[in-house]
Amino acid sequence: MTDTAEATTRTVVLAAGCFWCLDSLARRLQGVEQVRSLYTGGTAETANYSAVCTGMTAHAEAVEITYDPTQLPTEVLLEVFFTSHDPTSLNRQGHDVGPQYRSAMFYSTDQEKAEWQEAITRFQQHYDRPIVTTLEPLEAAYEAEPEHQNFHARRPEVGYCQFIIDPKVARLRRHWGRWMRPIG
Repeated sequence: MTDTAEATTRTVVLAAGCFWCLDSLARRLQGVEQVRSLYTGGTAETANYSAVCTGMTAHAEAVEITYDPTQLPTEVLLEVFFTSHDPTSLNRQGHDVGPQYRSAMFYSTDQEKAEWQEAITRFQQHYDRPIVTTLEPLEAAYEAEPEHQNFHARRPEVGYCQFIIDPKVARLRRHWGRWMRPIG
């Protein structure tokens, strides 16, 4: 879907390493109406966490974000995406290693593919190394298990949340605080 007067929401699918991270960040942004962690971009006809973690399904851990672009400009969402992970790291984000942790942007239309390519080109100027974020057609997508949805809010005591996600949330607050939902 494109940002037009007729469209009140837009849905995008992005992969930035472990889906718990981008899921948590997206839920904090104003204008975001729905967030779903899912598996997509693979070759297997089904997906679940155990299978995807083997790397054999070729699926990425991804996040589907439905938002109102009049409240959250797509450019801001893309800034959060590109700066919340290392888009120059191939199939790896920190200690999370494998194709399921790749940086990817999934497109539904040729227009969206062109938009994503333009975004990669634009953000490349901020990095010394080449951005390796893949552009992939959005085909079959499988919703992740319930325990992976909104994981950070439900399990903040988990070490991964404290040491990986909490610093990303703090950075979001520092750099994009005006785009965050009001607290309370």
